[in-house]
Amino acid sequence: MYDFITIGGTTRDISFFTDQGVLMKDETDILRQKLLAFESGAKIKVDKFYYSYGGGAANAAACLANFGFRTACLAPVGSDRNGRLIVENLRARRVDTRMIERIKNEESGSSFILIAPNGERIIFAQRGANKNLAIDEKDISYLKNTKGIYIASLAGDWPGNLRKIFSVVSSQGPNVFWNPGMTQLLGGADKIRMYLKKTTVLACNKDEALALVMNTEGYKNADHKVLNDTESLIKIIHSFGAKIVVITLGSDGVVVFDGQKVIQHDIIKEEKRVDTTGVGDIFNSSFAAAWTLFKGDIDKALHLSLQNAAAKVAHIGAQNSLIKIN
Repeated sequence: MYDFITIGGTTRDISFFTDQGVLMKDETDILRQKLLAFESGAKIKVDKFYYSYGGGAANAAACLANFGFRTACLAPVGSDRNGRLIVENLRARRVDTRMIERIKNEESGSSFILIAPNGERIIFAQRGANKNLAIDEKDISYLKNTKGIYIASLAGDWPGNLRKIFSVVSSQGPNVFWNPGMTQLLGGADKIRMYLKKTTVLACNKDEALALVMNTEGYKNADHKVLNDTESLIKIIHSFGAKIVVITLGSDGVVVFDGQKVIQHDIIKEEKRVDTTGVGDIFNSSFAAAWTLFKGDIDKALHLSLQNAAAKVAHIGAQNSLIKIN
């Protein structure tokens, strides 16, 4: 039996730094309030490329394995060199790879990551084999016997895959920790409400939270000032059915609502801010780990998650220099 099975995507990443972008604010667009701009037609010089690994399922699996949990990753890779490297990296991080799907004649997922001097990033993602995720009967048998399921962003036939995943979830378990991708959120709560009601912890950043609410019937014309109030926003999302809702706010910290009280924490200041790539995956999977380790103690779970997020942003790559307690 596994402690956790993570489901979603894997990638081989290329990161580079530039200080030639200009950060712009646009308060008229609630979904695009900050923009990073470059001069049209300019040649942007880059000193060095950095190669690493990413993808929501892979990042979460690496993080959970660091906490001593027996962890498997259910995700696709292509039939290329990057696919082999992704699998080798997971094995080196003590993640069980028997559920990895190798897709013939497909390239593995990849990301091209532009990092600004303050560590913020823009990701250009190519789904590749990730769009071919298909959960079969053998996968379902593993899911029935795991203690926890961590769902990251899903590509391809995500409605069908969600039906299969949640078919094994009952009041007796397993616990479900869900960080939906924008593809799932843009359909609004109406399309995923039946799954939210079976979700232990729903986690997203504020942009994702806004996308979910603004695409849900009854809220499409809601006052933007109301939605920009984080406490109002998180209570609306909690009403959709999840037991606990977590919204990360970047440098402004994180807010959690369990139906009884709103808990807000500031970030833990990192020694240096190098790269925020994957910090959401690491925070959210750390919360799943810590919530499990501390038997539902939200304050303790938040503290450990924020510590791990601070450790991550001080280094390049989503899976490097994370906390280990095993």
